Amino acid sequence: MVRSYIVNVQVAGEGSHSAGGGFSMGSSYFYIEFLLAWVALLKKSGLHNPALFALEYSLAPDAVYPTQLQQTLAGYNYVLSRVENSSQICVGGDSAGATLILGMLLQKSMDPNERRNFPGLGILISPWVTLVSVKNRNTPSDYLDADSLHLYGNQYAGPMGSLDDPLVSPGKCKDVEWWRRASPLHGWSFLFGTEEVFAPETRDLIRLLKKANVDLSVHEEKGSIHAWPVASLFLGRNRDERQHGLRNIVKVITQTVGHEIKGNQNGTANKLPAPLKEKASKATRE
Repeated sequence: MVRSYIVNVQVAGEGSHSAGGGFSMGSSYFYIEFLLAWVALLKKSGLHNPALFALEYSLAPDAVYPTQLQQTLAGYNYVLSRVENSSQICVGGDSAGATLILGMLLQKSMDPNERRNFPGLGILISPWVTLVSVKNRNTPSDYLDADSLHLYGNQYAGPMGSLDDPLVSPGKCKDVEWWRRASPLHGWSFLFGTEEVFAPETRDLIRLLKKANVDLSVHEEKGSIHAWPVASLFLGRNRDERQHGLRNIVKVITQTVGHEIKGNQNGTANKLPAPLKEKASKATRE
C-alpha cells in the first residue's frame, strides 16, 4: 500500500502523495508505476509539467506518532516552498497515507494563519479513517484483516499518542466546524470500494463533511476492495481497467486545481468552476 503523496499541478507543478502499508510496511517505490502513470495522465489532460512528491515516512514500531505526522508536514512544507500559490497543490494518500494527510490538515487548521497555506484539493484513496473501530470489519472480498490493522494502529500510536486523539485517528473528530477548517480550498475527492474493511468509517466521514458543507467528489466502486485504483493498475485486464481509478482522479484534478492553472497559463483571470457536488458515477454504490 502506498504511503503519502502530494501532487502539485502548477505550470511546473508539484504534488504530494502519502502511501499506505498500515504504518508498518511498504515503500513509495512499490508505487512507482502508479505514480508515473498518474503524471503521464495529468500531462495528457493538458497540464504542463506536473510533478509528484512521494513521501517515504518512517515505519512503526521503530518510529511512532508523532514522527510520521511531522514528516508528512515537513514534506508538505517542502512542496509549498516550490510553488507560488498553495491552491496549486493536491495532497493525497491511500490507506495509512490518507490517515496522515487527514491528521496533517486537522493539525494545520488549528492555526488560523495556516489557512493561506492550505492545498487546493485532497485525494483520499481507501482512507484508514479511524485506526481502531468496531466498524472496521472483515469482508468476504477484501484482503485486509481488521484485527491485524488494529494491532498496527496501536503500534503507530505508541506511548505518545491516544487512539481518541483526532491527530492520531482522524475519525475521532466529530466537530463539523473543525472539519470545515481542515478541508482543502476546493474540497475532497474520495475513492474506495464497497467491499473493503474501511468502507463504513469512510462513509461516516463523508456524511460529516457533507454537514460541514465542503466540496466533495465521491467514487465508491461497486464490488471493489481496498485501494482498488492502485490494485487495478496491476491486475486490470486491459488499459481501460488498469487506468480506471487514475482517470477518475485526474478528472477531478483538472476540474478543480487544473482549471485554475490553465487559466493562469492562458493569461486569464482565475475562474474556478462551480463547487463540486458529490458525484455518483455509474460505478457508485446504489
